[in-house]
Amino acid sequence: LVRGGDHLGPTLAPRISDALRFVGRALRPAEPAVDPMLEALRELVAANEMTMGYRTTRVIDGPAGAIEVSTVGQGPTVVLLASLGRAADDFADLANRLAEAGYQAIAPQPRGIGRTEGLHAGLTMGELAADVAAVIRASTDAPAYVVGHAFGNRVARMTATEHPGLVAGVACLAAGGLVPPSARAAAALVAVFDRTRAPDAHADAVAEAFFAPGNDPTPFLDGWHVELAAAQRHATESTPVEHWWSAGTAPVLVVQGADDVIALRENAERLAATGGQRVEILDVPRAGHALLPEQPGAVATALLGWLSRRPLPQ
Repeated sequence: LVRGGDHLGPTLAPRISDALRFVGRALRPAEPAVDPMLEALRELVAANEMTMGYRTTRVIDGPAGAIEVSTVGQGPTVVLLASLGRAADDFADLANRLAEAGYQAIAPQPRGIGRTEGLHAGLTMGELAADVAAVIRASTDAPAYVVGHAFGNRVARMTATEHPGLVAGVACLAAGGLVPPSARAAAALVAVFDRTRAPDAHADAVAEAFFAPGNDPTPFLDGWHVELAAAQRHATESTPVEHWWSAGTAPVLVVQGADDVIALRENAERLAATGGQRVEILDVPRAGHALLPEQPGAVATALLGWLSRRPLPQ
């Protein structure tokens, strides 16, 4: 049984919506004015969902203190882990799509963001995986699917390695970690976190590191947490890649941006070479390292298709 499903399937409405938005952008480049009545209706629906427990924000006890967790939907659990120095807010659209398809989407805020505690300079991958394990234990009695975007994919794989009984499968939205980017792309990524850069130079760095040519980098021009990114880099450097690379024995999906200059496709190919049939790769055209704001419909379709082929966690 799929919540919200009917004869045409639960993805029909978002697919039609995406198509109409595409046509609308082509016909009228400027964004349409906000409809106050429609916005009021959305706020009313969201408020009712909060009251019903369908959409919640709560704090759970983690290994290093509080972890702020946003949840939407009901059904098998999918945990969403954000990219380097980014907040869980990047998953708002994907979480809604997962909920509409009958899943419980859970997005924990990383350490140092919102009410999540425990950020320190010596952070390790083991600590980050323990945070995810705590979120899963507090949210479901069954194993969960863990989705990691960019840096989050490393944490997802570490969680599957260190806590295999809690992870039903891992989805990597940009699966870097082994094959490094070019020197130019790496420099652009570093520049994204440079607070001294002028706004135009910062926007250029964001576009080069995260977005496919021609895509709008506006969604990622802000929302960068420098101290968190530094701690996450330390966590990566303190743990051998080989320890978490294979994601234990969990099934793995790699959603690969065709124009990703940070997580090069060779990473996905090497993961598939070592993981065999448990690893699937799906390429998304016109998408770079950002993926989520670039091609939200394609990413959701890839993830939901993979989830639909997986057994329900027991």
